[in-house]
Amino acid sequence: MATHVPKEKKPAEGRKHQNMKNDIKASQGQWGRAWEVDWFSLASILFLLMFAPLIVYYFIMSCAQYQCSLTDPLLDLLMGNKHLSDIWNSTPTLTYRAAVIYTLWVTFQVVLYLFIPDFCHKFLPGYVGGVQEGAVTPAGVVNKYEINGLQAWIITHVLWFASTSCFHFFSPTIIFDNWIPLLWCANILGYAVSTFAMIKGYFFPTNAKDCKFTGNFFYDYMMGIEFNPRIGKWFDFKLFFNGRPGIVAWTLINLSFAAKQQELYGQVTNSMILVNVLQGIYVLDFFWNEAWYLKTIDICHDHFGWYLGWGDCVWLPYLYTLQGLYLVYHPVQLSTAHAIGILILGLLGYYIFRMTNHQKDLFRRTNGNCRIWGKKPEYIECSYTSVDGTKYYSKLMTSGFWGWARHFNYTGDLAGSLAYCLACGFEHILPYFYIIYMTILLTHRCLRDEHRCSSKYGKDWKRYTAAVPYRLLPGIF
Repeated sequence: MATHVPKEKKPAEGRKHQNMKNDIKASQGQWGRAWEVDWFSLASILFLLMFAPLIVYYFIMSCAQYQCSLTDPLLDLLMGNKHLSDIWNSTPTLTYRAAVIYTLWVTFQVVLYLFIPDFCHKFLPGYVGGVQEGAVTPAGVVNKYEINGLQAWIITHVLWFASTSCFHFFSPTIIFDNWIPLLWCANILGYAVSTFAMIKGYFFPTNAKDCKFTGNFFYDYMMGIEFNPRIGKWFDFKLFFNGRPGIVAWTLINLSFAAKQQELYGQVTNSMILVNVLQGIYVLDFFWNEAWYLKTIDICHDHFGWYLGWGDCVWLPYLYTLQGLYLVYHPVQLSTAHAIGILILGLLGYYIFRMTNHQKDLFRRTNGNCRIWGKKPEYIECSYTSVDGTKYYSKLMTSGFWGWARHFNYTGDLAGSLAYCLACGFEHILPYFYIIYMTILLTHRCLRDEHRCSSKYGKDWKRYTAAVPYRLLPGIF
């Protein structure tokens, strides 16, 4: 659901500098959600609104009641061994303890986000933090953001280790032990913030010119009305909910799963360590590049609605952590060769993902006056016309990884995603949901992005696709 993992960017593109006024005009005619809703979009949205929460519940319930089997619950129901009421009655309900834990967690992340200015950029070479400007919105607004996600992640984890290991204020298994009651809390927050964002868009938007209304309640609720809803000067809904509390929690959730495995079996398996390490690298990369994230589709193009609000509160923390949850119920001890192979695949995927994006950003920053793999990069000169008739010129790079495939950053992301899943062995399909979901998501993004670029660049896009014929896998697709 949530679109911020992984970060979507367009093909390696550099644009000649224009003044702010022209940038604003160009942005108004290119991106954003729909003004009108076709029947297929409406059907898709109704399907997600009805079934996405059930999908999350089904996966978590399958682990808690059926040892992570996705087929056994259905077989039980079909054969009459159990009724839906039996499964529901066996599901833990919302508890006071879970409500207190979740309230304190979200409140703590709000405090870290709003009241502790970033200090990491003052002593970490290469890290960009503190107050940063976002992209120009369709209404011509340039929002400022306090980039302090890495700092929040560090403070949170230092306090976690101090509280669980040094002072023993609570058990490190606290998240696993309250996993389903916390699910109800996450749903409450997800629906509450999504509903509030819609009401706010109607009655007191941050910037009325950055709102979009289709007249269809369900589409507006899911995809959002406001572009950048804010409370006060600094609390930005999109930046907060995309990065905190879900992604900060991701590594804590995995640590809690590892602690539970230690409690149950007396050891933490190498597969659990691999999942913690590889997903931890991904999370740290997100926060290290949080300023860069301001230029991605979540911030630049998506409005804030249920898709981001509920997705970041529920879909991300509960379905992106399925590998760790599965390994609590099915501890897998990999052979040394198998573990090394998965580690190499995960690190290679991360390297491709990061270096591909680095090449693109370097090309954009220097307008092509740089070196990629020791050589001056090759590119396709192209142009497009904005809605006001202004002509712009761009360069689409065809060197480095971007000469191998038009979305090779996605290829690296998929390799890393596959590594998480392979660490769980082959006994059940549940831990492979992530790679299946990411493949569908990124393939769809590929096609969506290329449709936009084809409409934008016309004949120049055809020249580019002739020079770089593959989307994701060189020689295959």
